[in-house]
Parts: sequence; structure tokens; C-alpha cells
Amino acid sequence: MAIPDYETLMLPLLKVAGEREELTVRDAIEELAERFGLSEEEREELLPSGRQRRFDNRVSWARTYMKEAGLLEATGRGRFRITALGREVLAQKPERIDQGFLRRFPAFVEFQIRKSRRRDGTLGAETALATGASSETVAPEEAIAEAFERHRSALESELLDYLKRASPAFFEQVVLDVLVAMGYGGSWEDAAQVVGRSGDGGIDGVIKQDPLGLDVVYVQAKRWTDQSIGRPHLQQFAGALRGRGASKGVFITTGKFTADAVEYANGNPDRIVLIDGRELARLMVLHGVGVTTTRRYELKRVDSDYFAEGS
Repeated sequence: MAIPDYETLMLPLLKVAGEREELTVRDAIEELAERFGLSEEEREELLPSGRQRRFDNRVSWARTYMKEAGLLEATGRGRFRITALGREVLAQKPERIDQGFLRRFPAFVEFQIRKSRRRDGTLGAETALATGASSETVAPEEAIAEAFERHRSALESELLDYLKRASPAFFEQVVLDVLVAMGYGGSWEDAAQVVGRSGDGGIDGVIKQDPLGLDVVYVQAKRWTDQSIGRPHLQQFAGALRGRGASKGVFITTGKFTADAVEYANGNPDRIVLIDGRELARLMVLHGVGVTTTRRYELKRVDSDYFAEGS
């Protein structure tokens, strides 16, 4: 089944808390995962940031919102319990608890107003909060991560468009810049001596695998707009590698690789790495090639160890 959103988790979480005197966040996560019948794969699914499990994050936000509404309260480091108000809510046997439901509690409305207040002191969503308008079903941290992924995907598409329109000489420079940024070739000057030269037998250049030049990697680069790289191109490249006594190569293109080309590369005894246009754009963003940082955000959370008070 799909991983439930954090609002769907609110009522089950409150019920779990109502069954115990006190429980840890980890206990709540495990109990809810069992009740929803999540698979091991679903339990381990990570947020786009790769730093936290998606289900754990949603349970944490469900707890946070209900705590702000006064239905739950913290009792110690990573521990919480249901409040008298929370028990009153359970006694009402609600079918669902979500942000619309929580807005009946003044403490939660005040929390939402604080959260939506802009830096200039005006209220961005106060009207929506008062009228019970649209409710967010994506946890804030998850929304940030998904927005970041959408922005990065659009940026990669834009970079790929630039690469496809670039001259062959400039494309060679991009390839060089990416490889050096990834740690290949030593200095840019060292790499420039061997990458970007027209070679024969399907090899465009050679670059050091490490700064000392203890091993080398052969490079083939194709700036194509729409054409796909097929198996024959990979066979020619592999033959050129063998002719040089080499066993490592990187084939880079602004286009795509056909399925049989990928199959050939994966089954070839020589190590041939394929980088298509989308992957090249991703590497450019990752290593800061052809892009500039316009703004940075730091996502912070409470340091529970700081508030442990000697425990």
C-alpha cells in the first residue's frame, strides 16, 4: 500500500498514545507501521534528501501538529503521552483528524498563524486558517525536499538544452570541467593536455583516474541533439580500448543510450561507464559546473541531546 500521509496518521497515532501511559517516537513508528501493514521496502523508503525515512518523518510531523494542538505532550527526550484534551477527542470517536479538525483548538490556530507569518509582519495565510481552507497533506520537510527536487529537475533540463546547442569545442570543455570537478585528471591544466583531443578508433581523449596518474581512463564524447547511442558505437569504443590495452572507459553524450547499448556495456568485460545527457546535467549541478548558487537554506531540528538535562 502507499505510505499514508501525515494527516492520515494523526488519529491512529492518537489512538496508540491513548493505549499507553507513555511511549517513544520509535515505538509509535513501529506500531503504526504494523497497523498499516507497511512492507520492509516501504518502511525503509527515504526522503529525497536521503537522510530520513519518509514514514518516520510523517509520523514525527503528525506528532508535532497534535502536540501544538494540545492533544499530545512531550514527557522527555523522544518520549510523549496523550493529554486530557487528547482523551476527550478520542471519546468523541472522530472519523479522521487533520489540520481542519485541529483548527478548532486555539493553540493550533495560533501555531499556524505563527508559522505562516511573513518576515515583514503580515499574515500570509491567516484568512485561509480562519475559514478552514485547503489543508496541507505533505509534511513541511517533505514539501521542501520535493520542491527542491522539482527545481533541480527543471535546472537539469535547462542545462541539457544548453549542452545540445553548444559548439563541439565548448562541449569538450564542459566534459573536461565535469571530470576535473569529480576529481579526475589532477589539475585542470593536466587534464587539458589529454582530454578534448581528436583521437582515432573511437577515443577522444585520455584522463588521469587519480591526481598522480597511477591509472588512466579513456573518454569518448558525443554532442548529439536527438540521436541515440547504439550498440555499434559501444562496440567500436570497446575495440579501441582493447587496442590500447585499456580496461576503463567513459562514454559521454548529450543524447541517450539504447537498451542494447546499455546491455552491451553492462556485460562487457571492460569497465565502460555510460553518461547520457540527463546524467551529465545532474553531475554538472552536483559538482557546480555551469551553475551558480543564488540562495542557501539550512533545515534545522531540535537537538534533543541539548535538552537532556543530564540524563
